[in-house]
Amino acid sequence: MKLRVEFVATSRRWRAALAARKLAREAIAASLSECGVALRPGAELCVHLVDDAHIRDLNARWRARGEATNVLSFPAVEPADVGRARLLGDIVLAFETVAREASAEGKPLADHYRHLVVHGFLHLIGFDHETDAEAQRMEAMETRILERLGVADPYRASELVGVAS
Repeated sequence: MKLRVEFVATSRRWRAALAARKLAREAIAASLSECGVALRPGAELCVHLVDDAHIRDLNARWRARGEATNVLSFPAVEPADVGRARLLGDIVLAFETVAREASAEGKPLADHYRHLVVHGFLHLIGFDHETDAEAQRMEAMETRILERLGVADPYRASELVGVAS
């Protein structure tokens, strides 16, 4: 992978729970392969592995939402400039929320984490889900990337929750 991925881990719970750095690198590599985005040699991004309190503060400051969330992305450049950018931006993931969601949805923590890394990375390179069409395009891309990683379609699984058999 020609993309450099740096990590800042302020929550120790990530290290105790899973191989977060390895899984993130794999998820980002699969994303690059599937998207076909050409990046500048030496391009980089940073993955921040934080706790709910940290992401709640970021969410309040940047999105005016005073609650914890699973992932936030902070693109450093406009989508049209991604191929020339040295720094793509930052992906921030909150351990407690990610773990709680994985448990509630009956998913392996590693699979949910990889999905959120992919989701965050796609935001850095210009994908969004503000409209229905954008959401469908982004979800389809996420599903193809996760399939490369052997992770079940997270959107199909969510449709099945609560369905009687």
